[in-house]
Amino acid sequence: MAFWSSTSVFKSKVPRKILFMFTLSLSVTYLFYSLMSCYNSLQFPLQENYVFQGRLVTEDTTFVTLREKLYSASPGFTEFTPAEVTTSAPTVGEHNEAEQRTVEWTRTQASPTKSAAAFRPTAPEKVHQEISTTDSELRVNCTSDYGEKKLPQAIIIGVKKGGTRALLEALRVHPDVRAVGNEPHFFDRNYEKGLDWYRDLMPSTLEGQITMEKTPSYFVTNHAPKRIHSMAKDIKLIIVVRNPVTRAISDYTQTLSKKPEIPTFEVLAFKNRTLGLIDASWSALRIGIYALHLESWMQYFPLSQMHFVSGERLIVDPAGEMAKVQDFLGLKRIVTDKHFYFNKTKGFPCLKKPEDSSTPRCLGKSKGRTHPKIEPDVIRRLHKFYKPFNMMFYQMTGQNFEWELEEDSVSRSSQD
Repeated sequence: MAFWSSTSVFKSKVPRKILFMFTLSLSVTYLFYSLMSCYNSLQFPLQENYVFQGRLVTEDTTFVTLREKLYSASPGFTEFTPAEVTTSAPTVGEHNEAEQRTVEWTRTQASPTKSAAAFRPTAPEKVHQEISTTDSELRVNCTSDYGEKKLPQAIIIGVKKGGTRALLEALRVHPDVRAVGNEPHFFDRNYEKGLDWYRDLMPSTLEGQITMEKTPSYFVTNHAPKRIHSMAKDIKLIIVVRNPVTRAISDYTQTLSKKPEIPTFEVLAFKNRTLGLIDASWSALRIGIYALHLESWMQYFPLSQMHFVSGERLIVDPAGEMAKVQDFLGLKRIVTDKHFYFNKTKGFPCLKKPEDSSTPRCLGKSKGRTHPKIEPDVIRRLHKFYKPFNMMFYQMTGQNFEWELEEDSVSRSSQD
C-alpha cells in the first residue's frame, strides 16, 4: 500500500513540478533574449567605460540595471533563485495560475505597443513617470545619448559684452548643467521655426540635470519676454550686467575688429558733439539703458525668477558670483575657486584645465581685445548720461552695482 502511495506521488507531483520548471524556463529564456535585444542596441564599445553623474556604466552594470528595472517594476512577476525552484512543490492551482500569468505576459510582450514618442513627457513640465517593462519603453530608455532633449529651464538672456560667455563656460563645468554651445537666437531670429526645432538644438539631459542656453540679444528684444513666457512661465532668467560705459566701448571694439572702416567711437556716440547730445539710438549705447529693457521683462516675470550677475565681480571674484548663480539655479556648489586661475595676458579668469585635457579652458581670441583710446571728456559725458538710468536700475533690482565709483578706473581701462 505504501508502495502505491509513493508511486502516485511520483506520477502526480513530480511531473507537475517538471512542467512548472519547464514553463518558467521558457519565460525566462524569452525575457533574456528581449533584454539582450535592447542591450545590443546600446552598442557600447567593449574597451571603454563611461561615467555619468559619478556612476560607472559598463556592459555588466547596464545589463544588471535593466534586469533590476524589469523585476522591480513587473507586477505579479517574481525572480526565483535556483534553490527556490528546486525546493518548491506547487499545487495544481498554483501551477495553473503561474502558467496563466506566463501566457498573459507573453501575449502582452508580443502585442503592438505605443511608439516611443508617446512615452516622452512634454518639455516644459517635469513629468516623473514610473518605470514600465514593456518592450517599447525599454527601447526608449536604451538610447545612446542618455536622456532626452528638453526645452531649457534657464536662459542667460543678456547682456552683450557683459560676460555671458564666461558665465556659461563656468556653468558647463557643473555636472548637473547641460547647455548648448552656440547661441540659438530662437526668440529673436528663429521663432517661426517652432519649439520642436528649438528643443532639437538642446543637449540630452538626465533626470535632475538642467538644460540651458544663452543668447544675450534676448534682453533687448521687445517680443522676447512674451515668447519665453508662453514657452515656460516658471523659467529662470540670468542677466549679466556691466558698467554701461565700459560695455559700450567693448561693443564698439568688437565691431571695429570686423569693420575697420567704421567711424570713431566719439563720432557714433554723439548726435551733436558741441551740444553734448548723446545718440541713444546707437545700439552700443542703447543696450546699456538696462532699466528700459528690464521694464519689459518685469511685465511677464517676477524678480524672483531673475538673477543679476555683476560682470565686474565675475572677473575679480568668479567663485563668489558662481556660488550665487548655483544657488539661484538650485544646484550644489560644485564650481568653486579651485576651478579658476587669473590669466594676466587676457586680464580675466580662466578655467583650470580638465584632467583629460592638456591645456586650460580660456575664452578665445575674440575676448580680451585692447580697447581704443577714448577721449576722457566723452567718457565723462557718457557717465553723466547713464547715471539716472543706473539709479533706476538699482531700485528695480534691489542691487547697487556701484558703477559711479568706477568712473576713474573706467577711463584708465584698456582691456575688454
